[in-house]
Amino acid sequence: MNFSLTEDLRTIRAAIEKICAQFDDAYWLKKDREGGFPADFHAAFARDGWLGIAMPQEDGGAGLGITEAALMMQAVSESGAGFSGASALHMNIFGLHPVVVFGNDAQKQRWLPGMVTGEIIGALGMTEPGAGSDIAGMGTSAIKDGDTYI
Repeated sequence: MNFSLTEDLRTIRAAIEKICAQFDDAYWLKKDREGGFPADFHAAFARDGWLGIAMPQEDGGAGLGITEAALMMQAVSESGAGFSGASALHMNIFGLHPVVVFGNDAQKQRWLPGMVTGEIIGALGMTEPGAGSDIAGMGTSAIKDGDTYI
């Protein structure tokens, strides 16, 4: 398999690295020590249109694919932002993909444009009494019953 980057992928990576260069190690160390969401980092990606990298063009996104989005997240992580920087972005990029694929028009209009512009910040909650955030230890499930889930 050929894993070399195309010219388009190199261009995407360079653009991501340029944004990340604005947020040096001192920025991330301060975030690690003080906590809090890196709103200015998130806003920089929203401003330049990168939160919509894998969203359809008709929903305001770039219409690119998961390869481009994964390359973006790799560049973010390697920049010194690590997991903190990737976590600040990944829900807006990957989290609403079920809506892209399975959502109706009303759901797409409600969620996707705001995720692309950064007006809506995606989040993931995963906890359960007795399991905390140990996903493998969770017991809640959904069982399909006709057109609904129980």
